Amino acid sequence: MDAAVEAVGVPATFELCTDIVSPGGVVANAGVHGVKVDLYLDWLWSENISIATRLVDTVSTPMLLKTVVSHRIEPKLLITHRFKLDEIMDAYDMFSRAAETGALKVIIET
Repeated sequence: MDAAVEAVGVPATFELCTDIVSPGGVVANAGVHGVKVDLYLDWLWSENISIATRLVDTVSTPMLLKTVVSHRIEPKLLITHRFKLDEIMDAYDMFSRAAETGALKVIIET
């Protein structure tokens, strides 16, 4: 596999990505990690593995919107929890403990 995307933010999925990516490949780390993740730099270096990280921003929004409009992904499958606007603090709490609560994408509804 030339690339692996870690989008969950837990040590097991990061390690899985480093295990499955091919020599010379890239691990794209998009998950928000709340705990330490081991980085086996000696092995990654010898396999010429790159790791790309990025904070949440809007750089990829146009591409993401095109992907959704073309039906290449179904966003509803990513939504795990819904909250009303007056429950926003509960939503933040749940998402901050995603590994514990299973929250993937949290929607705030009016």
